[in-house]
Amino acid sequence: MCRNIRPLFNFEPPATDEEVEAAALQYVRKISGTRKPSAANLAQFERAVAQIASATRELVDTLETSAAPKNREQEADKARERSALRYRT
Repeated sequence: MCRNIRPLFNFEPPATDEEVEAAALQYVRKISGTRKPSAANLAQFERAVAQIASATRELVDTLETSAAPKNREQEADKARERSALRYRT
């Protein structure tokens, strides 16, 4: 999985539309192999991002869990700790 795509489900506060769109954009970039599509492919690229963002939003909004919501700041702190261990300087 692309490291830039983060889990979006079961957070308090819930994932924003901007986060969903960013994840969709990263996904499309990854599978298309391009960061910026050519003018000939721009419409298809943007349509794919919109469709994936819509499907992602629907999925995140309809999933159910009995687990308590995760705290964004605590999860970010954990990620920073893992990164510091991985990339010791």
